Amino acid sequence: MDPLVSIIMGSTSDLPVMEKAADILNDFEVPFEVIALSAHRTPEEVERFSREAQGKGIKVIIAGAGMAAHLPGVIAAQTTLPVIGVPVKASLEGWDSILSILQMPPGIPVATVGLNAARNAGLLAIQLLALSDTGLQDKLTRFKEDLKKKVISANQELTSIKKYPFKTN
Repeated sequence: MDPLVSIIMGSTSDLPVMEKAADILNDFEVPFEVIALSAHRTPEEVERFSREAQGKGIKVIIAGAGMAAHLPGVIAAQTTLPVIGVPVKASLEGWDSILSILQMPPGIPVATVGLNAARNAGLLAIQLLALSDTGLQDKLTRFKEDLKKKVISANQELTSIKKYPFKTN
């Protein structure tokens, strides 16, 4: 199957974070590709990728980078596809990456998830694809129900904790 989602990372050192997007896409059986491109070290390749992605059948781009994380914005500036930015904690507690992705100029939107939150980026990509895919909509509904069941189950387990009377002096 041709990929519907591109997972782009600024460097292979970002793979431990970005593979969480790949994991959830695999869970939902959404075809994807993974590519390392740098906005600063390979700008021509980033431009080529951005301009050709839609023609290859890509529907959503997930782009993650750390430090001066311009990759998602540079991609978004050159495509009409939705771009989801993943700030990667590489320096300055990740604030440099968060702000580089979050503070985009008017007209160049990048959806931004939390620091190192590539799993949520993958889920957001799935939600976008599910707008026109009822099979994915059904899988998302089951996924959300399973999340709900986990919380209910955890609360039931918490009731087994012994309660001690409050002591006053």
